[in-house]
Amino acid sequence: MKVRRDRYLEQLKHRMHNGLVKIVTGVRRCGKSYLLSVLFKEWLEEQGVDGRHIVEVPLDRDEFRGCRDALSLGEWIRARLPEDGKWTYVFIDEVQLARKILPPEVDLARLAPEDREGAYATFHDTLNGLRQMDKVDVYVTGSNSRMLSSDIESAFADRGSQVRVHPFSFAEYCDATGVGPGGDKAAAFDRYLLWGGMPLAVAESDDRERARYLEGLFREVYLADIRKRYRLKDDGVLGKVVDAVASATGSLTNPHKLVETLRSAARTATNDHTVRRYLEHLQDAFLFSEAKRWDVKGKRYFDSPSKWYCEDTGLRNARMGFRETSPSHAMENVLYNELVRRGCLVDVGVVPITATGANGKREMRLHEIDFVVNRAPGRLYIQSAFAMPTAEKEQRELLPLRKSGDFFRKMVVTGGTEGLRVSEEGIWRVGVVPFLLDEGILDRALAE
Repeated sequence: MKVRRDRYLEQLKHRMHNGLVKIVTGVRRCGKSYLLSVLFKEWLEEQGVDGRHIVEVPLDRDEFRGCRDALSLGEWIRARLPEDGKWTYVFIDEVQLARKILPPEVDLARLAPEDREGAYATFHDTLNGLRQMDKVDVYVTGSNSRMLSSDIESAFADRGSQVRVHPFSFAEYCDATGVGPGGDKAAAFDRYLLWGGMPLAVAESDDRERARYLEGLFREVYLADIRKRYRLKDDGVLGKVVDAVASATGSLTNPHKLVETLRSAARTATNDHTVRRYLEHLQDAFLFSEAKRWDVKGKRYFDSPSKWYCEDTGLRNARMGFRETSPSHAMENVLYNELVRRGCLVDVGVVPITATGANGKREMRLHEIDFVVNRAPGRLYIQSAFAMPTAEKEQRELLPLRKSGDFFRKMVVTGGTEGLRVSEEGIWRVGVVPFLLDEGILDRALAE
């Protein structure tokens, strides 16, 4: 199975020779190493770059154990840089394995206590040294908990350029599974909703093995990483927070509500501060993303509650034991991930609407637009509606779009393969399959 992953490949090409460290990030096992060490390397070779000018350091392999400190890593790479005036490309896989080390000439006893930590050489120092060398282009991957987004921002500042990699999109999933132009896209989408797009899960042909793999990622990789990074005791609370937020995917929630859920359903005592901290850890690990609520008419964010979406529906379903697999919520999650993958900023829209209630009094209620999508040069409102079997259901979905009070493009994405059509009032309607496979639909909606 070979998937080109052209979106990320183009980002790497665009960032070549920019003087920055190219940092390929994303949830573990989503294909970062393959992108860099296979796809990008092959492209460089096609451009005429010979093997001497590609220096690879896969730190997770035993034969590179001697490079697993910052000083040895830098020395090993510098010894292999050709001095012929041509560009050399340095690939370091799992760079966080290069531990900090005290240079031999440094005597900690001579330093003030507050200066001792800064005396150590770190892999950040090594990378920044390499990037300043003439004709050296540096690329790294990092997925261990010590190489998360917050570390990148603080350690590299304006010296790094991040490429965020996601699990397979639906288009990539079709490519990987051989669903060509004449294939059954609707059936493929149903499987994508269930199993998601983690590359090794997609490659696995046995559903039981696929389920075991996805279940093990959460238990043995992701949560273990977070506990190690933040030195958390394994008391089960983190796992139960994951279960609670996974179960609430696509629903409004906040730390306090999750605390109440844990106390009542899981019989776990915790507090708002702990849950909020654990949610931040899950975000830093690229496992979940928060979509905040935006008051469409008031032009402001609400403090709480918000929605949370999992990085991959297969991971989420596996964590829930494949017991809670609502296609409506799963499709909403897939749409959110796709919009983020395409470079959009995504919020949950809130439209206050005043109407006459059942008691005859005028009441103001908050109605939801699933996604307020922002990407230069435009804005778009999207409702995710897996099914609209009745006229009443359709009216509920369309009401906040009609009452938004502005002239931005409105769209309803439904389940299935329905082609794009536009209503008399200008609301676009399209099936999720063509929306996911034809990026031109989103591009036109944001441009018009």
